[in-house]
Amino acid sequence: MSKTIETDIRTFVKFWLVPLGIIGVIFFLYKALTGLVIIGISIFLALALKPLVRKVNEFFNRHFGTEKKHRNISAVFAYLIVVLIIGAIIGIVGPVVINETSHFFEQLPKAFETTFGGWEGINSFGRSIGIENLQTEITTALSGLSNNILGLIGSNFVASVSGIADIAMKIMLVLVLTLLILLEGPGLMNVLWDSLSAGNENKKPVNVAKRVVARMADVVSTYVSHQMIVAAIDGLACSILVLLLSLFTGVSTSIAIPMGMITMIFYMIPMFGQFIGGILVTIVLLCSSPLAAAIFVVVYIIYAQIENNVIAPKIQGGALNLPAVVILCAMTIGMYMFGLLGAIIAIPIAGCIKVLVEEYPNIRLAARS
Repeated sequence: MSKTIETDIRTFVKFWLVPLGIIGVIFFLYKALTGLVIIGISIFLALALKPLVRKVNEFFNRHFGTEKKHRNISAVFAYLIVVLIIGAIIGIVGPVVINETSHFFEQLPKAFETTFGGWEGINSFGRSIGIENLQTEITTALSGLSNNILGLIGSNFVASVSGIADIAMKIMLVLVLTLLILLEGPGLMNVLWDSLSAGNENKKPVNVAKRVVARMADVVSTYVSHQMIVAAIDGLACSILVLLLSLFTGVSTSIAIPMGMITMIFYMIPMFGQFIGGILVTIVLLCSSPLAAAIFVVVYIIYAQIENNVIAPKIQGGALNLPAVVILCAMTIGMYMFGLLGAIIAIPIAGCIKVLVEEYPNIRLAARS
């Protein structure tokens, strides 16, 4: 027995508009993903600069009078300070790493002779394991590897240049957007809150939303500022340690500051950054002095325990108050979604989600009122 279902055109259109709308939103998000990520990074950086802007603004108001706000000037000054620091880090660390790498390859033949006894020692070892001429096998393999690498470089040269230009453009977009958000973000948010509350006698939903957004912004700015303070202390300790090692080993004094900058940068990566930075500094020291590298590893491990158990908890003060398992889960998800950048921003995002969970009862009450 069949039944006939009658429907009007309006219901039919609404039925198909819902799935088409969902497909359209998904397609838009897919196409605009890169742009949304750039905007998200810019907002994150602007929030991270918020404490510095506040400090600079207080300085201007203290020395140039409080009758006039200097927030825009403070934002520009804070932005320029950070950009100049990043530029200085790149300008100082880059040449040192290149120099130490070239020094390593210059010393490689001598180390090869002293460690393995030259090609004769290699061939003797080869005969002991059943290879008559190990030198020929190694040189043939290295020749094939170099040819493959050169071919790969040649075939992908244009793509590499295009990729570098694309990265440079994205970095410029992030820098410009970050400055604009610093300058115009607070005003735009005030306009948004005024528009939402205009004509509504019940201000509670807007007030709750305003409080939640403010708390989430404070979570990001507090976490990043405290993390940067601990990172700076870690970098200073590394520089002092390398400087002391240069006094009685073959390590150059000039690499002390760059090595501290390396550990400071990588400390911003939660949980694993300190370990990665320590390994990189050890490798650089190993190129100049194995003794200095060994001493650095021992002392830096001891310092890391003191920093992680005494210094960092006092400065960060449980700013986010998140369990270790939540932090690790957030980092894992962020890393697999957006790589290294995702690992860095995962913990502040987890803190923002915690704020939403805590404010959920207030949000429900405000929605019902």
